[in-house]
Amino acid sequence: MENTISNTYTSNHDQYENDFSINSMSYTQAKSPLNVEVPMLEKIKALLPTIAANAEQAEQLRQVPDENIALLKQIGFHKAFQPKVYGGLEMSLPEFADCIVTLAGACAGTAWAFSLLCTHSHQIAMFSKQIQDEIWLNNPDATASSSIAPFGKVQEVEGGIVLNGEYGWSSGCDHAEYAIVGFNRFDTEGNKIYCFGIVPRSDYEIVDNWFAQAIKSSGSKQLKLVDVFIPEYRISKAKDMMEGKSAGFGLYPESKIFYSPYRPYFASGFAAVSLGVAERMVEAFKEKQRNRIRAYTGVNVGVATPALMRIAESTHQVAAARSFLEKTWQDHKIHSENKQYPSRDTLAFWRTNQAYAVKMCIEAVDRLMAAAGATSFLDSSELQRLFRDSHMTGSHAYTDYDVCAQILGRELMGLEPDPTMV
Repeated sequence: MENTISNTYTSNHDQYENDFSINSMSYTQAKSPLNVEVPMLEKIKALLPTIAANAEQAEQLRQVPDENIALLKQIGFHKAFQPKVYGGLEMSLPEFADCIVTLAGACAGTAWAFSLLCTHSHQIAMFSKQIQDEIWLNNPDATASSSIAPFGKVQEVEGGIVLNGEYGWSSGCDHAEYAIVGFNRFDTEGNKIYCFGIVPRSDYEIVDNWFAQAIKSSGSKQLKLVDVFIPEYRISKAKDMMEGKSAGFGLYPESKIFYSPYRPYFASGFAAVSLGVAERMVEAFKEKQRNRIRAYTGVNVGVATPALMRIAESTHQVAAARSFLEKTWQDHKIHSENKQYPSRDTLAFWRTNQAYAVKMCIEAVDRLMAAAGATSFLDSSELQRLFRDSHMTGSHAYTDYDVCAQILGRELMGLEPDPTMV
């Protein structure tokens, strides 16, 4: 893979920017005038050659390299959704998602993990002021990973709970100072209440069990909690975070991003990563095909009609996915800025739109990989990494289109949501 990376990404920065503007197909950006803050997207683009050059090392490490984290923190990207009162940026969702798309083309695992470290700050801003102060007054650069499936065993105690459990899939946990974990409590009538709790790094063990075939560098390891006390001020009901009833709701009345349910922000990065991988696949396929010669006949495969048709259809499909996602992210932004909570049907579309876009991105990648030739499956090929990572983006609970199609279908037919669907 090192040869592929050096040929593709570590050329001069101007060439990489040219490649990116072809890839995005959706806008042309003017140069920033003097004394004007450089947009975050431009700062991200400047880091791409280094992050892409680290992609092979990142897979071997099975976590995001320290250098990648340091570079992204140097430009302040980890503060994307942190409240301004703590030095955060309160970035709009469309701007943030575009940065993740761009980052994912260089290293999907880095984009996946860092996206979650950022979006968890949006979730933390909905918890009590006490825990926000505890986290960000002590360390303005602090971030949190998460593992929100309610696998833990809860014991109710005075002032909170004691939690025991093994929590998997905590992407980016090696670089986080806190973790957000999910669990179920029960009210006096025995009704299950899905909740989140914030736990400091000192209270859990990271178990190095992340051995995966794709998005290897996300470092999505297991968190082990043993008799961990979580006080009430570090706990919030998930339902309250979706309905504007959590302890942190209303703390930032001038904000344009916090009058919004937590889940759309939390889930935004999954589809953004898938789109970034697909856009990069289109470019990488074109680069390979331009000079590809069929071994037994000497024919230039890159100009053959089948290759031209495949690249055309995948380009259209990826562009359609981008447009669909951009419209959805813009709708999120408008609702939040207007302090308008989404209706149930709007939430159903937001929840399922991203999965359909991921489905399109995977189809576009598969179409190209099927015609990329045997050498594309070698470990040294960037295309096989993109192929693997693309499929992983469709395997998350939030991007499983079989689940999402059922959710939207029930909503369209006026049926009540199925509680077995995530």
